[in-house]
Amino acid sequence: MDALWTWIADADPWLTGAMLGALMAAGWYAGWRWGRRGRARGAAQVTESKLGDASLAILGLLLAFTFSMALNKYDRRRDALVSDANAISDLYTCASLIPEPQGGKLRALVRDSTRLRVEIGNTASPTNEEIRQALGRFDAMVVRMTDLVRESIANGTPIAGPLTLALNEVQSAQATRLAAIRDRLPSGTMLLLAVAACLTSALVGREQASSKNPSLAGTGAFIIIVSLTVCVTVDLNHPTRGVIRTSQEPMERLLQSMKP
Repeated sequence: MDALWTWIADADPWLTGAMLGALMAAGWYAGWRWGRRGRARGAAQVTESKLGDASLAILGLLLAFTFSMALNKYDRRRDALVSDANAISDLYTCASLIPEPQGGKLRALVRDSTRLRVEIGNTASPTNEEIRQALGRFDAMVVRMTDLVRESIANGTPIAGPLTLALNEVQSAQATRLAAIRDRLPSGTMLLLAVAACLTSALVGREQASSKNPSLAGTGAFIIIVSLTVCVTVDLNHPTRGVIRTSQEPMERLLQSMKP
């Protein structure tokens, strides 16, 4: 079961949309066959219509709910990146006021840390191993920054307070950004959405089987719209895959402003 949740969470957005569209089409066909048998037995159409309308309403609520959650998580990742860039900028400014050699070494570390953030942020679909290695390098850089700040304070730097505060802000902003990146939609929510979409398609197919003039084009458009909506929702939910990615522009501008 854990493997299923992991697969759902890491699935490619476009593959997810295509698979859902195929499942919805299969569900519609099963519902259509079901409705044809019911029509042959003379089943009433009023009950079927009410079930179809109710399922469409529930599916619409689920789509709106999951899309809103995914969009909020995307906004949280973007805000965390901006806060991270501001914290790094403050630390770099403080490092510029520290006498050599600690000042130069600290500025170089801050530049390397920012460059690594930009590289991993612009990497298309980084593997778990690449992310793990990047986090290890971040941790090593923070340890080295802490040692340089300690040396500067021991040498009597007059900005000990702001320097310590800036270092703490960098660590806090990095932890907040990492938490935002790891925050995903619950896999159970995505599975519920897929089941609701397939069952709704089945009920629509059952209703259309009882109709004299079923709108097959409308059904196809409905399946495409739902599939694309789920595709965009999954894309927003995944921080490292798909087309919709968090812009690294704030971090890139900060890196360009850091002169060696």
